[in-house]
Amino acid sequence: MTLEALYSPDWASRPDPATIVLLLHGYGSNERDLPGLAPHLGVDAPWASVRAPIEMGYGAAAWFPLADSPERWLAPAPIETATSTLWEWMDDNVSPGTRLVTVGFSQGGVMATQLLRTRPERIADTVILSGFVLGVDQPADGRLAQERPAVFWGRGTTDAVVPEPLVTAASAWLEAHTTLTEKVYPGLGHSVHDQELADVKAHLARA
Repeated sequence: MTLEALYSPDWASRPDPATIVLLLHGYGSNERDLPGLAPHLGVDAPWASVRAPIEMGYGAAAWFPLADSPERWLAPAPIETATSTLWEWMDDNVSPGTRLVTVGFSQGGVMATQLLRTRPERIADTVILSGFVLGVDQPADGRLAQERPAVFWGRGTTDAVVPEPLVTAASAWLEAHTTLTEKVYPGLGHSVHDQELADVKAHLARA
């Protein structure tokens, strides 16, 4: 499967960058949703915003289907298939020496963590916005528990989309496997605001 993507204006002129920013949209959105965040990240790197593989109609797409109840959203097989598809796109479009700063919103946050949990050597940093994680062991989880890579996880106190059990499970996994910067924003729903973007920028600039 060939995934579609939008690219930063400098993508073609920087064919072998040390780092790229990979933008991963949420359920029911598309590749046009997140590029507006790129200028606020403070990362001097080209970006790509990839369209999820499941077409929902009317311009919407998804990385994996949602089950009939939120507690069953995280069926492993569709998520692992989406992970493999995303890596196939990466192998076809990104130099093997290039590392990724992944920025994922909601379902895209799951995909950002899946990339980290399968090929951590390719990941420079991970940003999860209003997202969650797959609750099944993945190939690199043991390595992550030892190396503790940096992850930013931001979410709002009034997010009515991601169920609390998934938030609790994500918190436990991230605490056990990463060096976590966690920010919780009072009054923020299933969205992103200026303070969160400022915190993401500070996180990515910390080195």
